[in-house]
Amino acid sequence: MRVEPKGLSFETDGEASLLVAAARAGVVLPSSCRNGTCRTCICQVQSGKARHRLEWPGLSVDEQRAGYILPCVAVAETDLVIVAPAAKFTTNC
Repeated sequence: MRVEPKGLSFETDGEASLLVAAARAGVVLPSSCRNGTCRTCICQVQSGKARHRLEWPGLSVDEQRAGYILPCVAVAETDLVIVAPAAKFTTNC
């Protein structure tokens, strides 16, 4: 998985949420509720495919069509590139 625009890359097993996988790799994505309702973590898929664990995540149909996801309740199904401008790398992992 890669997080743009900063080019942060890490592996994900497709089981952990994207938010958890990022944290394990020392990449901090904005988050708050961690259950798909607050939208703090919203980002857009640039390439690849992700799947939400919830049938109705806190996204509109138009947002879903435009490729927006909530990493707190989404998992990668393929190699994935997301756009999350507020992401950062931390050495406190």
